[in-house]
Amino acid sequence: MSAFRRVFFCFGLSYASNLGRLSGALVRRQAMKIPTVIRMNWISLSAIGGLCAVPFSQKQDNLSHEALVRRASSLVTDSTNTFLSQTTLALVDSFTQYVKTIHTLVTLHKHYVASGSKLTPSEEDSVWQVIVRQRQEVSDLREDCKRFESNWMMAINLSKLAAETAYNAGADQASVTAQTSLQVAQSHVNQIRQLFMEAEKNLKESKAEDSQRIKLPAAMEEEDVPEAYLRED
Repeated sequence: MSAFRRVFFCFGLSYASNLGRLSGALVRRQAMKIPTVIRMNWISLSAIGGLCAVPFSQKQDNLSHEALVRRASSLVTDSTNTFLSQTTLALVDSFTQYVKTIHTLVTLHKHYVASGSKLTPSEEDSVWQVIVRQRQEVSDLREDCKRFESNWMMAINLSKLAAETAYNAGADQASVTAQTSLQVAQSHVNQIRQLFMEAEKNLKESKAEDSQRIKLPAAMEEEDVPEAYLRED
């Protein structure tokens, strides 16, 4: 009976091993069908999952718990620095595009107000349609600025927390790096925000976003109408 158990146990181990190899091959085959970018992200997530599966009590390279915490806090600051730099770039770009679009709208509106009465109906209509499109673009970019600013504020808060955590963990270099990244990001955003506020002020003063369309004189509107239609019977 004991011999039978041993044979049965060995057979079970062999079956489980073959099943594991077969499953691994199927997974790899499926992974090859996934687009490159998605597959890279999938592999990264798999690696992260493998790290998470390591027991919490296990040490690496005979390092102390304090050293492992310092290493982990350094990795956190690296991630938050990346997040901060990308959100800062997105915010600065969106602010810059917004300022340029406002400048274009204000300039176009001034020209329209100054010479609108001198334009023909078709010319006036063309200019007004451009103004309408510029207004819509300004509105869309304003929403983008709000969204990117919300992401940036979140990145700022995470970076501050990461810097404090690294400092408390004894990772002084990581903490200093995080604080430097914070200062650089805030400096860039403050500079472009000043231009943003000036553009908003100019837009409000020019009334380029909410002015009404110029009403052409009746004579200009009727100049192309045949005289026969204008006579009274």
